[in-house]
Amino acid sequence: MSRASTAGGNRGNRARRAGRAAGRLLHRPFTGAARGLRRLTHAHGAGESGLGKLIELHAVNSAGDMMITVALASTVFFSVPTDQARGRVALYLAVTLAPFALLAPVIGPLLDRIPHGRRAAMAGSMLARALLAVTMSGAVADGGLELYPAALGVLVASKAYGVVRSAVVPRLLPPRISLVKANSRVTLAGLLATGAAAPVGAGLHLIGPPWPLFGAFVVFVGGAFLSFTLPHKVDSGKGEARARLTAREEEREEGAGPPRSRRPGLRTVGPSVLHGLQANAALRSLSGFLTFFLAFILREHPLAGLTPATSLGLVAVCAGGGNALGTAVGAWLRARGPERIIAAVLGVALTATVVAAVFYDLLALVVVPVAAAAAGLCQALAKLSLDAMIQRDVPEQVRTSAFARSETALQMAWVVGGAIGIALPLIGMLGMAVAAALVAAGVLLAVRGLLSAARRGGGAGPRVV
Repeated sequence: MSRASTAGGNRGNRARRAGRAAGRLLHRPFTGAARGLRRLTHAHGAGESGLGKLIELHAVNSAGDMMITVALASTVFFSVPTDQARGRVALYLAVTLAPFALLAPVIGPLLDRIPHGRRAAMAGSMLARALLAVTMSGAVADGGLELYPAALGVLVASKAYGVVRSAVVPRLLPPRISLVKANSRVTLAGLLATGAAAPVGAGLHLIGPPWPLFGAFVVFVGGAFLSFTLPHKVDSGKGEARARLTAREEEREEGAGPPRSRRPGLRTVGPSVLHGLQANAALRSLSGFLTFFLAFILREHPLAGLTPATSLGLVAVCAGGGNALGTAVGAWLRARGPERIIAAVLGVALTATVVAAVFYDLLALVVVPVAAAAAGLCQALAKLSLDAMIQRDVPEQVRTSAFARSETALQMAWVVGGAIGIALPLIGMLGMAVAAALVAAGVLLAVRGLLSAARRGGGAGPRVV
C-alpha cells in the first residue's frame, strides 16, 4: 500500500473520530436534559407508582394542544381585521361552550361507569385529536366554517382526556406524595410543555399554516402510545361512585328507584368545597375575560413603545409565569390552610385589577403585565387549594368524580368570562373595572364562608342536606 493511500486512510479515520466526538458532544446536552427531566418526574416514588409516566403523558398532551392553539389563533384571530376576528372568536368560544355545557355531563358519568378502559380512553382521545388535526390542516389557511366542527371535536376529546386524568391521579399516588402535590407536578409539567411547544408551533407556522397541525398529529400519535405505558391499575374502578353536584341530581337519582342510602356528593361535605368552587369560578372567569379582552385591545392599542405582537407576547409570558409560580408555590403551601389561601388570593386578584383599572391610562405598560401575572398566580394557587379541600373533605369513593365535575364548572366559568371580554368595547379602564367586578363577586360569595370554615378547622365532614 502506498504512503499516499495510508495517509488518506489516517485522515479518514481522524475525520470519523472527530465526527463521532462532535456527535457525542451535541447529543450529550439532550440526553442529559432528558435524564434530568426523568429524575424530576420520577422523584419521591413517582417512578415506581406510575405517576411519573402520567406526568410525562400530560406534558405530551399539553404540547399537542398548544400546537393546535397556535394554528387556530393564526386563523381566527391574527389573519383578519379586528371586527371580523371578534365574530370568529365569538363563534369559536361558542364552540368551546358546547362540550362543557352539553357533552361534559355525559362524558363524566359515562367514564364513571366504564372505569376499566381508562388507558384506552386516553389513547383514543389522543388519536381523535391527531386525526382531527390532519382534517383541519386543509381548512386552516382560509379559516372556512368547516374548521369549527373539527375544533369542536378537538375540544370534546381534550375534555374527555381531562376527565380521565382526574380519575387516574389518585390511583398512581406514591406513599410520600399527597394528591395536591401530585396535581401540582402534573400541572407544572403541562405548563412547561406548553411553553416549550409554543415557539415550536410558531416556527412551524412560518413554514406554512398547516404545519403546526402536522406537528400536533405527530405529538398526539406519540401520546397514544404513551397512554398504554401507564400501569394496569389505572383501569381499576374499585370503590368508586359518581359524585353529584346539585340537589336536583340527588332527587332525580333517588326518585328513579327504590329507597336507598344517600351517597356522599359535593353538597354533603361542608361549606369549604362549595365556597372554594365559587371563588375558583370567579378567578377562572377573570382568566377567560383577560385572555380575550387583552388580546383584542392590545391588538388595536398596544402597550407604549411595543408592537401588538410584542405586547401580546409580554402579557402571555407574565400570565404563564404567574401560573407556573403559583403551581410551584402551591405544593409548598399545601398544609397551610387552603381556605385562607383562597381568601388571600382573591384579595390579591381584586387589588391587582382595581389598581390596573385606576392606572391603566397612565401606566398600562406596568399594570397590565402585573395584572396578568397576578391572575395567573392567584388562579393556580386557588385551584390547588380547591383540590386540597376536595381531597380532605370528599369521601374517597366519589373523590375522582368530584374532581371531574368541579373542573367542568370552572371551564364553563372561563367561557363565560371570555364571552364578556369579547363583547366589551375596547376601553382599557372599563375592561379592568369589569375584571375587578368579576373578582369582587367571588369575594362577596366566598370569602366570608371560607374564613368561617377556616376558623372551625376546615371541612365539617359529611352531612345530610
